[in-house]
Amino acid sequence: MASLECDPFRALVEQSPTMVWRSGRDAGCDFVNARWLAFTGRSLAQELGDGWAESIHPGDAAASRALYLDRFARREAFEREHRLRRHDGVYRYVCDRGAPYHDADGAFAGYIGSCVDVDDRRRAEAVAGGVEFFEMSLDHMCVAGFDGYLKRVNPSWTRTLGWTEAELLARPSIEFVHPDDRAMTLAARSLLTQGEPLRALTNRYQCRDGSYRWFEWRSVSDPARRQVYATARDLTTEREARETREQLQRQLILADRMASVGTLAAGVAHEINNPLGYVIANLDMLAEEMRRMSAGSLAAQMAECVEMAGDAKEGAERIRKIVRGLKTFSRAEEERRTVIDVRPVLELSIDMAFNEIRHRARLVKDYGETPRVEADDARLGQVFTNLLVNAAQALPDGGAEANEIRVVTSTDALGRAVIEVRDTGAGIPEGVLGRIFEPFFTTKPVGVGTGLGLFVCHNIITSMGGEITAANLPGRGAVLRVTLPAVVDRALVGAGPTEPPEATASRRARVLVVDDERAVGVILARVLRAHDMTCVTTAREALELLLSDQRFDVILSDLMMPAMSGMDLYEELALRRPEAAERMVFMSGGAFTPAALAFLERVPNERIEKPFTAAAVRALVQRFVS
Repeated sequence: MASLECDPFRALVEQSPTMVWRSGRDAGCDFVNARWLAFTGRSLAQELGDGWAESIHPGDAAASRALYLDRFARREAFEREHRLRRHDGVYRYVCDRGAPYHDADGAFAGYIGSCVDVDDRRRAEAVAGGVEFFEMSLDHMCVAGFDGYLKRVNPSWTRTLGWTEAELLARPSIEFVHPDDRAMTLAARSLLTQGEPLRALTNRYQCRDGSYRWFEWRSVSDPARRQVYATARDLTTEREARETREQLQRQLILADRMASVGTLAAGVAHEINNPLGYVIANLDMLAEEMRRMSAGSLAAQMAECVEMAGDAKEGAERIRKIVRGLKTFSRAEEERRTVIDVRPVLELSIDMAFNEIRHRARLVKDYGETPRVEADDARLGQVFTNLLVNAAQALPDGGAEANEIRVVTSTDALGRAVIEVRDTGAGIPEGVLGRIFEPFFTTKPVGVGTGLGLFVCHNIITSMGGEITAANLPGRGAVLRVTLPAVVDRALVGAGPTEPPEATASRRARVLVVDDERAVGVILARVLRAHDMTCVTTAREALELLLSDQRFDVILSDLMMPAMSGMDLYEELALRRPEAAERMVFMSGGAFTPAALAFLERVPNERIEKPFTAAAVRALVQRFVS
């Protein structure tokens, strides 16, 4: 065979349109022609030895190298296809053929071979003749190998992600997948390589600017070609739109709730001021009577004091219920569903709306048995309050004796909880009855209604799996009916909250009270007079006591205090006296910051809300000494 060093033959090889290479007896490259160098864009020095392998695609390099060395050892000809990096960075498929050659003495001298660019042929085969469709499709289409590299992508990918085709083909495709989605993606690929079709995979792909887009995949594999054919739908806009809708829905619910609070604010203030007025007056009278007890009939004076104290307690209880309703109704955080009885929520809503009702109608409660339901009490309270206020506003002011609002609870034939608000007003005009749950639709005068109340109510109830309907009653009036599914898992159903029974202490407990309001410590000392009480007004004082030799059975600590809070006190004790931290009980009036909410979610300690009853506090302490 002629040597490449032979001038005429070398000239022919250098002019060849085919890439030509040669290796020596050590299997290292010792020559490539000008066509090869033009293709790779590298110098001859870079290609010699093992340098030529640097241009082979990482996904093909190991297999190509192994085949070459195997055939070299056997002195056999070979043919292989692999990807070779072109001077512009794009990988192209080439068909590489090689065979052994011998020197003038007939001794083995190495291998000589040629490379032909076959990328266009492979692309045509990959899409089975659908080249134009592949390139023109607005869908995201691609061909991937079992080696984890993309073989081909259509222009939709480069437009959407911002990467060039060369960049997408040069790296393992898993590197473009969001780290949180990679395990799921690799598992799906494993199934594809086993011949299982991929019906739906959703993951995120990284864009060139560092952001991610969501894609939903449909893929099939071709084990014979060791390739996967896939199409992906960009879900990013849909997901963003859905998230925006959900955010707007939450804002709409909150806005309607705040609008309702604004409507009820004057009535709530009135409802609080009434009992607060006679609570203060009764307490003033009690103080006066105590001063006079040194003269006159002690028994009669004491009886009158007991009566005044009872009246004050009844008024304070009314205030407590109204404040509890406000706290529940105005809660602004994410929906929190629990298993609840609808009646307490209904009672809170009646308390909230009662000033709207009292001057327009008699309120009648017709309560039948209802199953417990899974719902968010704040949102359900918002629905009931809206229905009660709407019923009241359907009646003329000042007609309390002539009109009635009836609240009815029952269980229907399907076992669902049914709550009805009926009024004796003029009813709903038949022409608008089918539209009252539409957004911004209202029959009220301008400036009176937003048209969102019943729309929001409908959304809240349907999100809980229930129904809300409206109808006119025979004769006169209308009824709004809420139906909620019963809790299926009876294991979730427990007894509702009840006032704890008065506890009888088994032994005297050592109790530490930490509250910056001195009056709280004073009243707790009176309520818990059967125990040994220590009261301090700062968390710093409490920490000093607890780090000394003193031991307490229970520590009643306010959650929010200036300087050092109850949360700070807990964290210090958890590090230095963990047994004391476990005995902490947090007291709060309910004004929670985001930090306080996160703390209460994390810490398992008991808590008690202000205002609390004497029985509840005594029962709590009893649990620590039993």
